Amino acid sequence: MVLWPDEFEAHGVHVGIIPLEQCHAPILAEVITKGKLHQLQYASIPEPAKIAEEIERRTQLRSEGSMQPFAVLDKRTDQVVGMTSYMNIDAKTPRLEIGSTWYCPSVQKTALNTECKLLLLSNAFENLNCRAVEFRTHVMNQQSRRAIERLGAKFDGILRAHMVMANGSIRDTAVYSIIAAEWPNVEEHLTWQLEKPRR
Repeated sequence: MVLWPDEFEAHGVHVGIIPLEQCHAPILAEVITKGKLHQLQYASIPEPAKIAEEIERRTQLRSEGSMQPFAVLDKRTDQVVGMTSYMNIDAKTPRLEIGSTWYCPSVQKTALNTECKLLLLSNAFENLNCRAVEFRTHVMNQQSRRAIERLGAKFDGILRAHMVMANGSIRDTAVYSIIAAEWPNVEEHLTWQLEKPRR
């Protein structure tokens, strides 16, 4: 089976994006533990003891062609600070979703996330020729929805009763997307966000 997309790695000023591997499990478990990320109400982040299992799950999905998982590096320290993925990959259209993303609290709402999305979107539109890139989140996760909207993604709608969360609750999913025709303006906006002075 020929996997699409090809293996991908990118490095910017603030962030590095590298293929996710089992060797990243110890530091990711530490990140989850310190931030108590697995206790977040609207996110699906594994317990620290199950991070190796989650990496294996994502690796299996990669072998099936439906996901391409990455570890996220903070370039200030060269330490892994989270994970992200291309997922729901549709090679025929082509289109994909950027999701299953989480970071340690110290880098949330920083230039790291903006640059991470810029690098992933650049690859999707400029190298993979995607027609669209999706973002999905829990309808009640206002922090995540605002972050997606700040990227320049448009709201597509809500998938009601879309999935079952780990705690057994039913999730409605808010869906956003950026299409290829919008990418030049989104790229300009994200580049401006990275270049503007930060207070």
